[in-house]
Amino acid sequence: MPSSDKPSVLGNQGQQQGLEAVSQDVPIRSQKRPQRSFLPPELMEIVAPSLKVGAGAAAGGLFIGYAGGIVAGQPAGLFALASSLQCFTLGTSFYASRQVVYQTWGGQEHLSSLDKVKASSIAGGFSGMMGGLLRGPRNILPGIIVGSIVGAGGQAIGGSFSNPHWGDKFLASKYSPVTPLTDRDYEKMLEDKLLKIDAEIAIIDDNIKAVREGAAGRKNDGAKP
Repeated sequence: MPSSDKPSVLGNQGQQQGLEAVSQDVPIRSQKRPQRSFLPPELMEIVAPSLKVGAGAAAGGLFIGYAGGIVAGQPAGLFALASSLQCFTLGTSFYASRQVVYQTWGGQEHLSSLDKVKASSIAGGFSGMMGGLLRGPRNILPGIIVGSIVGAGGQAIGGSFSNPHWGDKFLASKYSPVTPLTDRDYEKMLEDKLLKIDAEIAIIDDNIKAVREGAAGRKNDGAKP
C-alpha cells in the first residue's frame, strides 16, 4: 500500500509543473502583435503632422469664412466651408512639401537659414499651386508666385526671430529705448554712483562744519563785554 501512494504524489507534482508551464506560456501567447500601419514610418512622420497642421488651418479658415460670409451678406455656411477647404489644402500641402524637402536635403537640423528659406519657398509655391487648382487653372501660376514669396518671407522673418542673439542685436541698435549692460559696465556704473554719493556726503559735512563754526563764533562774539 505505501508503494501505491508514490506514483500519485509524483503524478500530482507533474500536473502542477505542467499547469505552471502552461500558465507561463499563456501571457506570451496572449500578447498582441504590434499593429502595422498601411503607410511606411517615414511617410507617416510627414503625413500625420501635416494633417494636424491642416486641421488647425481649416479651423481658422472656417471661422474666417463664416465671418466673411456674414460681412458680405452671402451664405455664411458656404463661405465657411470653402474657406476651410482652402486653408486645409494650403496648410497640409505646405507643411508636407516642406518636410519632404527637409528630408531630401539631409534633415532640418543640418540646414542653414538660407536653405530653410529656399525650402519654405518651394513649399509655398507647391501649396499655392494646390490652392490655385481649387480656384481654377488661371490661378495656378499666380498662386505659385505668391506662395513662394509668402513662404520665403515668412521663413526669413521667423528665422530672424528664432535666432537666440536677435534680442541682443535689437537692444544694441540705436532704435532700442534701453541699452544692454555687461557685468563690468554695471559694476562701473555703481562705482560712479558711490563716488557721487561720497562727494555729496563730503559737501554736506563741510556745510555742517561751517554752520557749527559760525554758530560758535556768534556765541563768542555775544560773550564778549
